[in-house]
Amino acid sequence: MARVLITGGAGFIGSHAADALIDSGYDVRLLDALAPQVHGPSRERPRYLHPEAELMVGDVTDALAVERALRGVDLVLHLASSVGVGQSMYDIESYVRTNELGTAVLLQALANRPVKRLVVASSMSIYGEGACRAADGSLVAPDERSIAQLKRGVWELLDASGQALEPVPTPESKQPALSSIYALNKYAQERMCLITGKAYGIPTLALRFFNVFGPRQALSNPYTGVLAIFAARLLNDRPPLVFEDGLQRRDFVHVHDVARACLLALESEHSDDVFNVGSGVSRSILSVANDLARVMGRSQMTPQITAKYRAGDIRHCFADLTKSASLLGFVPRVRFEDGLDELARYLADQIADDQAEKATEELLRRGLVA
Repeated sequence: MARVLITGGAGFIGSHAADALIDSGYDVRLLDALAPQVHGPSRERPRYLHPEAELMVGDVTDALAVERALRGVDLVLHLASSVGVGQSMYDIESYVRTNELGTAVLLQALANRPVKRLVVASSMSIYGEGACRAADGSLVAPDERSIAQLKRGVWELLDASGQALEPVPTPESKQPALSSIYALNKYAQERMCLITGKAYGIPTLALRFFNVFGPRQALSNPYTGVLAIFAARLLNDRPPLVFEDGLQRRDFVHVHDVARACLLALESEHSDDVFNVGSGVSRSILSVANDLARVMGRSQMTPQITAKYRAGDIRHCFADLTKSASLLGFVPRVRFEDGLDELARYLADQIADDQAEKATEELLRRGLVA
């Protein structure tokens, strides 16, 4: 039986990936620091972890902890990461330490103890703005919106003549446009893994996750996925806070599909490549906030549109899954509506410490929201 190490394995995506791997016959070991922002202050084993998953509590930046975790391991799924565009713009040292130094520590250990395959979690954030079509039908990589434009409340992506661009699915071939420290971290993680894997003969793939949602997301972490942040607000009878005009579009993919993508990547014979992992469908943030309020029985909680922007945010991005389907065999199975219903059932008995306003105030204080 092959043994898989999942770094960050006690977290949202890691725990679901562990379930999928154990159900497929793998022996699974988890390395996780049980960060208080995600898991709370107790540092106890999360109750949702599969009973057959071995948990080692340790930090990915700790070389000794990583070396111990790698003993007897055949495959590595590297998910350990500090997550959140907003927080990354002021907690810079911490994000670089966990995301980049942590990856370097892991790769140093793998250089000394190669494994049969490495899969690393990357992010759609590396694309910056997603791909667009101009008025003449040509495909373009839009420029980052200027501060002057955002201060005027002109939210849409524009071409040089001021005409609106049409967002289209973003393929892996789009060049990175790194607009936040977190995006820079994720690009560094995927490139470091691909470079080291190639040099040491470790077949390596990077998965660019889009907006992952589902049960087990950290509801009290104000920098986690937007659906979890909205859920924390609604559980406390407060309206979701929506930046800009709410019409920015994202790709929401269910965590069960993401876990299956991780399994496919670990079992794939393909290597030295990157793949999008999304739903291939775009939805406005405002519509998602309304949909979640409805399934949670809080339709009266109308989303509060702030008409403010955050440094590092992008307007539109959703996945082109052509390459993932043809080379990885990944096709999403969970309908958004079904996933939202499952999330609502999970939330029914959850308690959340809503930190969204506190997080926004911190960004305001630092001039990162205007």
